[in-house]
Amino acid sequence: MLAYVTVGTADIEKAKAFYSELFADLGGKLVMDLGRLAAFGTDAGGAMFAVCTPFNEGDAQPGNGNMVAIPGGSREMVDKLYAKALALGGADEGAPGERMDGFYGGYFRDLDGNKMCFCHFG
Repeated sequence: MLAYVTVGTADIEKAKAFYSELFADLGGKLVMDLGRLAAFGTDAGGAMFAVCTPFNEGDAQPGNGNMVAIPGGSREMVDKLYAKALALGGADEGAPGERMDGFYGGYFRDLDGNKMCFCHFG
């Protein structure tokens, strides 16, 4: 249903380094680099995650209520990716845990304050 999700960044090079390292455990890698926009995906294709400097050249600001959720594949991988996000400079927004029956998630903010979640269903 989704082709891609994009979040803004104030520093495209720092954002590329952060997400390249963070997504590596999921098989994610930089698949497109257009200078002001960098997209990450997997060899299997599917939806991509992108970071960009805003087209209008204004300040990159995280949206209030916006969040990107990325499947971790297992509870163990959610734990690992959440810890890795914090080690790479991300900020805690809620340690991994079961939020409702069948949903396990760990929440963090990236280097620009964008809210993210690694999750597992089941």
